[in-house]
Amino acid sequence: MNSRKDTWTRVCSLLPAAALHDQMPLPGQSAEFISQARDMVRAVLGGADGRLLVIAGPCSVHDPAAALDYAARLAALSRRCAGDLLVVMRVYVEKPRTVTGWKGLVSDPGVDGTCDVRRGLRVARRLLLDIAAIGLPAACEWVDPVTAQYLSDLVTWGAIGARTTQSQVHRQLASGLGMPVGFKNGTDGDIQVAAEACIAAASSHTFAGVTQDGTAAVIRTAGNPDCHLVLRGGRSGPNFEAPYVAKARDLAVSAGLAGGVVVDASHGNSGKDHRRQELVAAVLAEQVAAGEAGLAGVMLESFLAAGRQEPGGPAPLAYGQSITDACMGWPATARVLELLAAAAHRRRSAAAWTGGAG
Repeated sequence: MNSRKDTWTRVCSLLPAAALHDQMPLPGQSAEFISQARDMVRAVLGGADGRLLVIAGPCSVHDPAAALDYAARLAALSRRCAGDLLVVMRVYVEKPRTVTGWKGLVSDPGVDGTCDVRRGLRVARRLLLDIAAIGLPAACEWVDPVTAQYLSDLVTWGAIGARTTQSQVHRQLASGLGMPVGFKNGTDGDIQVAAEACIAAASSHTFAGVTQDGTAAVIRTAGNPDCHLVLRGGRSGPNFEAPYVAKARDLAVSAGLAGGVVVDASHGNSGKDHRRQELVAAVLAEQVAAGEAGLAGVMLESFLAAGRQEPGGPAPLAYGQSITDACMGWPATARVLELLAAAAHRRRSAAAWTGGAG
């Protein structure tokens, strides 16, 4: 009988999160901006703010320079649409994988297999600081619970992905975060599991964890009341059309959650075809314009250049193009945001006319 020993191998020491915060502090002005942006997202999700939340950006960031270029363009467009849209940039610095592959900027900032996590945390924090400084809220998907200790103070909206919505560890993590968190439906399309995750994350939890000082400790969280559903389609098919949104809204309300639902125009809803995101967004815009108050937000995978490229080839990587999931390019992104803004404006105007929230 063959036996195997555990293979946990210490590679290097990691600076405690508190020390990295000291070395790369969040300026007071940016901290206030992020706090206000979180409150605005809460207001949109709860229906007090009639704007539409739009979370747009690369599938995952691999080039901070291109991400900042994108952020500057998105910030300018968001200011023009500020009366109707609350725009948050998708700044995903971790990438969950179905099997294997590049795991994101934090894990492998060089995209070369060296997996310099110490550098990756610094690069990610610098990028998020720079994006906050230009006045654009940021969104991240939380994959490794330890990463949140280093970066969560810089993030306005968080996501728990379809693969981890059922994870007790991620529900506990969300219960201690100070930002609104969206739980995606499971990869099979099940939205009930996401509703259960939101309920779990709203509760206080006690568990073994690591403090910002890097000490193993018993952690107790207060619970996060700002968790909500994200529809992203699944193996059972897309779920962005009006009956699915209405069902998710009703499920959220019956579960005691905020009725606002966010719909991801990518992933299962686009059949993983980046060109279909614009078509999905058009259907969502029709729902918004028709007055669907439960449709609180739309997610888009978007970058400077359309499509995707494979890292590790002989040629240099193209600037501003994803190396993970294919994304819409900037021209399509601008068109979609203008379309969503017009739809949100129509919904707000109708709500004001009938005496509703607007």
